[in-house]
Amino acid sequence: MDIRVLHIVTYMGRGGLETMLMNYYRHIDRNKVQFDFLVHRDFEADYDAEIRELGGKIYHISRLIPWSHSYREKLKHFFREHSEYKIVHVHQDCLSSVALQCAKECGVPVRIAHSHTSSAVKDLKYLIKKYYMKKIPVYATDLFACGKQAGNWMFRGNDFRVIPNGICVQDYIYSEKKRKKIRKESDTENNLVIGHVGNFTRAKNHEFLLRVFCEILKKESSAQLILVGDGKFQEKIKKQAIQLGIQENIFFTGTRSDVNELMQTMDVFVFPSLYEGLPVTMIEAQAAGLPCVISDYVSEECIVTSDLISVMKLSDSVEMWAECALQKVKIDRRNTSEEIEKAGYDIKIAAKKLEQIYLEKYDKYGVK
Repeated sequence: MDIRVLHIVTYMGRGGLETMLMNYYRHIDRNKVQFDFLVHRDFEADYDAEIRELGGKIYHISRLIPWSHSYREKLKHFFREHSEYKIVHVHQDCLSSVALQCAKECGVPVRIAHSHTSSAVKDLKYLIKKYYMKKIPVYATDLFACGKQAGNWMFRGNDFRVIPNGICVQDYIYSEKKRKKIRKESDTENNLVIGHVGNFTRAKNHEFLLRVFCEILKKESSAQLILVGDGKFQEKIKKQAIQLGIQENIFFTGTRSDVNELMQTMDVFVFPSLYEGLPVTMIEAQAAGLPCVISDYVSEECIVTSDLISVMKLSDSVEMWAECALQKVKIDRRNTSEEIEKAGYDIKIAAKKLEQIYLEKYDKYGVK
């Protein structure tokens, strides 16, 4: 039986939820379950070529405007034209109810909403999103979340299933030999390297991170900050670096496919997010044995290796954050693979479980 699951996303760039999806896609038995994608942008995204290589299809639709009658009609036209999709898995945050409603009206039997976050900045957009968020349980047959906090936030008392943000643990295991080789090649052998992985969005709080790095430079003048990611606020952060006079010590790498290797070079991972669900990058960092300083707005569920993690309040001073980061550097790196796997983040096991869920849904709804 060849099941094709339609994932509805904004686009397949190297963001957290997209990377999570690709991790599952690579490791699921594609002779039993295939992934296809409905995206809301018309450009070629980072993962598109790999998706096609793995046998997936990519469909394009106009940008999501939740109150647009035209958008909804296009979406319903798609579902009617592609009645082969019996499982629709939606990853559109609070606005997932729009696609779920259209899918229900078109007779799609299995409609999954997936929460990847636990909060949002409470502005006008948030109020709009909150209105549509309340409708998700009305139109979804199943509710998934990356963690308990993300599920409780989005689904408000409704039952949901946790789908862990699995990774290929073996790719991240710390290696002193590999670290020395990469640091030599990148000319960072004698530098303190601060790391961060995340697209330049408001949630990642890069402005605060740069101020923390300023304080670190006062004590370690040769320190370097590696910022991995892309996004609309990147230029703003580059301007801030120039204003602070620290641009020469910061490396903007853009999106990268070798995050596992970059984490080998880092000495400490600083993650001062304003809100998160259960970020893939935090699981990756711990799998690399990398000491981390995170904000208290990052879900505690992501803490697998408690000795590696320090939690700081965003109300704490940047001096306190800097001092904490410098203390974490003193921790010896180690192989944490057993702990990561035991916590359920081994993608090989997690993908098998998700595959079984899809198969069971087909059986439950009598889909042939």
